[in-house]
Amino acid sequence: MKNRIIITGCCGFIGFSFCKRLLKNKNNTIIGIDIVNDYYDVNLKKNRLKLLNKHNNFYFKKIDISNYLILKKNFQKKIKSIYHFAAQAGVQHSIKSPKTYMDSNLNGFFNIIELARIYKIKKIFYASSSSVYGDSKIFPVKENFNLFPKNFYGLTKKTNEEMAEIFSNYYNIKIIGLRFFTVYGPWGRPDLVIIKLIESYFKKKIFYLNNYGNHIRDFTYIDDVVKIILKLSEIDFKKNHNIFNICSSNPISLKNLIKIFIKFEGKPLIKKRKFQVGDILKSFGSNQKLITNLKSFKFTKFETGILNTIKWYKIYNKIKLSK
Repeated sequence: MKNRIIITGCCGFIGFSFCKRLLKNKNNTIIGIDIVNDYYDVNLKKNRLKLLNKHNNFYFKKIDISNYLILKKNFQKKIKSIYHFAAQAGVQHSIKSPKTYMDSNLNGFFNIIELARIYKIKKIFYASSSSVYGDSKIFPVKENFNLFPKNFYGLTKKTNEEMAEIFSNYYNIKIIGLRFFTVYGPWGRPDLVIIKLIESYFKKKIFYLNNYGNHIRDFTYIDDVVKIILKLSEIDFKKNHNIFNICSSNPISLKNLIKIFIKFEGKPLIKKRKFQVGDILKSFGSNQKLITNLKSFKFTKFETGILNTIKWYKIYNKIKLSK
């Protein structure tokens, strides 16, 4: 019997990467849901989708998850589990256009868990974010810390967690929240710092270094993220609602990121600028709870992840590997 699985945000970075991995198992039938909006390069999203469409156990539905009635039509057949990665991303964009976050991140999230309730889907994984912590003064941040998001994006993710807590307990649904910390790697988002840096170097454009390079990020490699979610999927949790930091617990300053990149490729055109409104100064998560549940896990070295990402970028953009 085939496992029918819904993956929302299947054309996004994490959704695509996880979808691609699950499709290797022919016993999985994946229903991929995405609106394919233009928040960042639509062609990148379409190229991800092309790869997914090569699998005969993948079925794509172009759906806005905030549209309850259309979304409901895809929940009528028995679904084993949902991996909910669809959301409006971006801290700066949430300051300019908060309504899109209300529609996708709040209404869309409610639609997903409400339909899971109606159709008795017993397991949901959903994307939360390190943004829920805000500007913590104590590091590394742990899952039991009080949450003080400082932007609307982070607030929507905190609200998702609260909704999941209530739904999981009232309706006996296993719901697992994944607080992602700056995920990077091949097929990564071009609006995030590592792809921005790589692209600016090869396209000879200026790379804007926020806060003069003093930001610190807990970078987490995409292959590690996929492996972690797979391992968590195999655990039979006693609690209905569980939340995990998904992080390497190895914070890197943007200054050090620049140094590593220069060592591998060369010096980009850099323009330093002041702290941007809504930014988080430091992200550094504890993965102690995660490792305890997984028993053990070996994270990809940051330099290896950077090299793999540069290599992918060159191939994707048909840049010669030899200089």
